[in-house]
Amino acid sequence: MPKSSTSTTLPLTQNALTVLERRYLKRDEQGRALETPANMFRRVADAIASAEISFDAEADTKGLSDQFYTMMTQLEFLPNSPTLMNAGRELGQLSACFVLPVADSMESIFEAIKNTALIHKSGGGTGFSFSRIRPANDVVLSTKGVSSGPLSFMKVFDAATETIKQGGTRRGANMGILRVDHPDIMDFIMCKRDQTVLTNFNISVGLTEEFMEAVKNNGEYDIINPRSGEAVSTLSAVKVFDHIIDLAWTNGEPGIIFLDRLNRDNPTPHIGEIESTNPCGEQPLLPYESCNLGSINLNKMVRNGQVDWDKLSATVNLAVRFLDNVIQINNYPIPQIAEMSLANRKIGLGIMGWADMLIQLGIPYNHSEAIELGDKIMDFINETSHKASRELAKERGAFPNFKGSVFEQRREPAIRNATCTTIAPTGTISIIANSSSGIEPLFAVSYVRQVMDNDILVEVNPLFEAIAKERGFYSPELMKLIAEKGSVKEFDQVPEDVRRLFVTAHDITPEDHIRMQATFQKHTDNAVSKTVNFCHSATREDVATVYQLAYESGCKGVTIYRDGSRSNQVLSVKKEDKSPEQNVPMESKKATRKRDRPRTLNGSTYQMETGCGPLYITINEDEHGLFEVFTTMGKAGGCAASQCEALGRLVSLAWRSGVQARQAVKQLIGISCHKHAGFGNNRITSCADALAKAIQLHMKQDEERDQHTAGGGACPECGGPIEHEGGCCVCHACGYSECA
Repeated sequence: MPKSSTSTTLPLTQNALTVLERRYLKRDEQGRALETPANMFRRVADAIASAEISFDAEADTKGLSDQFYTMMTQLEFLPNSPTLMNAGRELGQLSACFVLPVADSMESIFEAIKNTALIHKSGGGTGFSFSRIRPANDVVLSTKGVSSGPLSFMKVFDAATETIKQGGTRRGANMGILRVDHPDIMDFIMCKRDQTVLTNFNISVGLTEEFMEAVKNNGEYDIINPRSGEAVSTLSAVKVFDHIIDLAWTNGEPGIIFLDRLNRDNPTPHIGEIESTNPCGEQPLLPYESCNLGSINLNKMVRNGQVDWDKLSATVNLAVRFLDNVIQINNYPIPQIAEMSLANRKIGLGIMGWADMLIQLGIPYNHSEAIELGDKIMDFINETSHKASRELAKERGAFPNFKGSVFEQRREPAIRNATCTTIAPTGTISIIANSSSGIEPLFAVSYVRQVMDNDILVEVNPLFEAIAKERGFYSPELMKLIAEKGSVKEFDQVPEDVRRLFVTAHDITPEDHIRMQATFQKHTDNAVSKTVNFCHSATREDVATVYQLAYESGCKGVTIYRDGSRSNQVLSVKKEDKSPEQNVPMESKKATRKRDRPRTLNGSTYQMETGCGPLYITINEDEHGLFEVFTTMGKAGGCAASQCEALGRLVSLAWRSGVQARQAVKQLIGISCHKHAGFGNNRITSCADALAKAIQLHMKQDEERDQHTAGGGACPECGGPIEHEGGCCVCHACGYSECA
């Protein structure tokens, strides 16, 4: 890496340096870094400060750049990832998220797909409401045919995303929303039961006040055909709500958003109606709007055991100016987005390091005092950011759509930004800042990370490590044991008061999660991205209780995740994990040695009905995980039998060489031949498809045996543990984010 002309004494951990080098730093054609982290922060600071010239030709951009640089390098504030990656570079696309309209016409649908491609190419994520598309089997007057419905078009968006995301620095992510009163709502709720479809979408059901009242009263509600605007039937609200709960309990989707609440806080209703959010749900946006996000690190806002309100105020003021400047110099991917973004100038200032601040102040996350402080902190940030935006309006003018906005209707002073605050997921930038993510509790007190040559590193929360050393119970052995669990609640070696203080996402109740989300939502212009974590044994009734609590406490939406509920979650963060590639970086997997076959292996045999007859599939494991697969056709001989044997040998070789089981499934599932068998969920489209489904079944049974599995499985890039937080899946070992 080149030497920096700027001081390189930055407070960055080795983990942060790794993430920056892999994802953020400018590179040459050979992939070599052309800048240091200090260069990157200076590049960003200079670019954002340069916006001042648009408003004042005599502006001191050098002085402001120094302030921005200090704020970022001291890890007090960081903008969203596209700004760090692209500011001061040719691409220049600085926004994280966009919403695109999808109207009920072929022209609008494919225009949205084209625009999605351009946005994903530039590193942004996209949200859509498919509620305006007429339902499946509805009349198409122009052709006298029938409509294929919103779900069929969602699959086209998904396929486009899959193709585009291969070449970018950030993965394209989508949010798909359907109103609860759409005729295809039941199919939408069920659409991700098969986790191999719509893999590039998060999905949420848009709930209305009418629907929630019907749930409360055990009544029915109208189903509306969007083509005609007429009620075409009614459904039991409780039945629909129960289906949403069942699928969320099963695999975490769909989430829910409360559409009427989003529009209640829409600052520019005269411009349009809010129908969708960004991929993680925290940013409601009008069609063609973008939002520019950044987060203050509360971990840095504590001094001498007290909240440093003066420092927090100064940071909020500087961050608001930073984000308004981002809007000014942003290179938007399409003209319509540029027009809407500049007309409303929405920013989303949020926080990270909330759990760290609580620990520094000696307050457990699940204590009433934490709720009280959260209320005070976010109220202060929201009020201070609005004052800062009003001061900017005096210099630069109000946002152009101010006339007719709710601010004007309430006779409030001019304001520069239509919205100022958002609580976004901060998975990757919180790794850079070495802080907890968003308003989430700690994901783990300690965890194991394997690096090159299978060296094991035990990552320990620095606040916990400091207390452990100060109070005399630190030892490398204890830290490693804690890493296997993630939590300290079962370790008597740790003093009781420390165990109470260092609670993790799975130590607290789902109700605690919702209360914290609702507290921050009270003082947030947009919405709050958060995951409510459930233990594996949680019931559907537990999920229903949280959904109702989210509604009653004023949340704008909610995402839940029940531990171990996804079929591809077959790996654990514990050291006895079954997979040899667990936690091994991508670059080292190429050198993985093929495992030798022991004399004895255990396994299971599955009978799968194919178009060629019954196929018997035997899957064996060693102590590391899946090892080999054998196939036997019910009808001996023939081409089908030989091809199945060849598939089995190749899959076995792949497993023994370190390829993850799910990768084999992904390659084989859905392959079709001329002889199908079965119907519905039992449909087998080929012998290859049968093999994939047998492997899936075996993996699911393994998962049910291993209910101790923590977090969200294994990172597809480094094999580290995935955690569900902030409405997304994040790997704290390498910075991978499913939503970015």
